[in-house]
Amino acid sequence: MNTPKALLAALLIPLGAILAVTPAASAATPPAPAAASAAADAAAPAGPKEVAAAVSRSPVAALGRVAHPLRTAQPLGGLADLRPFGRMVGDARVVGLGEATHGSHEFFTLKHRVFRYLVEEKGFRVFALEAPWSTGLRLDAYLLRGDGDLQQIMDEEFQGTYRWWNQTEYRDLLQWMRAYNVKHPKDPVRFVGDDGGFAGAELYDKVNAYAAAARPELVPQLTELYRGLRPTTDAETYVNDYLSKPMAERKELAERTGRTVDLLKQRPGTGADADAHAWAVQHATAIHQMTTLFAFDLDDPQGVTGAMLHRDRIMAENIAWWQHRTGDKILLAAHNGHVALRSYTPATYPRVQGEFLREQLGGGYLSVGLTFGQGSFNAFGQDGGVHRFTVGPAAPGTAEHTLDRVRYRDFVVDLRNTPAAARAWLAAPHPVKNIGAAYPGTADAPQIRLAQAHDVVIHLQRVEAARTRK
Repeated sequence: MNTPKALLAALLIPLGAILAVTPAASAATPPAPAAASAAADAAAPAGPKEVAAAVSRSPVAALGRVAHPLRTAQPLGGLADLRPFGRMVGDARVVGLGEATHGSHEFFTLKHRVFRYLVEEKGFRVFALEAPWSTGLRLDAYLLRGDGDLQQIMDEEFQGTYRWWNQTEYRDLLQWMRAYNVKHPKDPVRFVGDDGGFAGAELYDKVNAYAAAARPELVPQLTELYRGLRPTTDAETYVNDYLSKPMAERKELAERTGRTVDLLKQRPGTGADADAHAWAVQHATAIHQMTTLFAFDLDDPQGVTGAMLHRDRIMAENIAWWQHRTGDKILLAAHNGHVALRSYTPATYPRVQGEFLREQLGGGYLSVGLTFGQGSFNAFGQDGGVHRFTVGPAAPGTAEHTLDRVRYRDFVVDLRNTPAAARAWLAAPHPVKNIGAAYPGTADAPQIRLAQAHDVVIHLQRVEAARTRK
């Protein structure tokens, strides 16, 4: 969607979290292995006791003692190497699995692989994504009943800044989910979109259908309140047109959709109507979430901050609503900055989805950060077009520089259970790659205390750009 730059950042990640590693840092040439070792142990004494003591103080060695290697990031094949990760998941009902870019192949395929494992071994049944609630409904209908054509749905739903999901990797995941449901029709996997950047026509239709069946006296009021809101164009055109409306009109539309939610809530459903009522209220809420997001003044820095706070709050609320309503265990796919337990950039993005979920679910929410050392990704360039970017080996002093030197190429590590040397390093701030919808970013890489941001980290040494379908 060719929306204002502030919204472009908003629709997929926090405005502050669009920050990328500074080009100078990301392109830095790494020291040779011998030089790196010498730099790490510049004053290391020669005696065996002293060497052992130095190693015990090394975060690299400490992390290596508790890290578990991953066989591959690709979705097919055996899953035995993910069993340690399963123990880390424990009894969590929602697992937030992040990504350091929105456009790298291995991040998407690893999510597919992890979801397979969680479905087959841990009883998870939902894949949730940074996509509109209405998009989730269309994809869920495809997964459950084969409704519609998958490629057409993806083309129509993953537009604008949601285009990052219109990849062959996500198509493969959705095809696997559909095949799973054909084999397990009584115990299917589901899809949820938790975002508020668009509200499709199906939401209005579902709310109106419920009112016609259960609350016909509300139909005239709902018709008036929703006047001019139901989309009749593609998503990109709709959002562009919506954002061209004067601010006063956008605020008035948000007030109208809020009144709709209030009207539906006035008489809770009972008996057989209770479930239908709950879903109708949620669909109306999703519409109101979008109109509220677009009622913030995105030309005002404070308005952007308010919009971002609203966005992460509603994403958490939608996930928690589904989990409480259905009891399903959920894998939540989002940027690291969303699934984190604390904001990567608190000055501009005060609270994030993972923080809200931890408050609502306690230990039932697990935050998993996904980092990488070097490689390529797709992102918007400064000209507004989509480009493939490449960053070199992680620069000394960054979190990835240390993680790259752990004994395994790719690995998973539980940050809640590490030796003292690792705990000290994890508690200290380090620059972390945090590449969002656009690259390069507008500020330096954020300084992150990994132990405060995530429960678990999965690190990949190298990634490649995702395979865009169109």
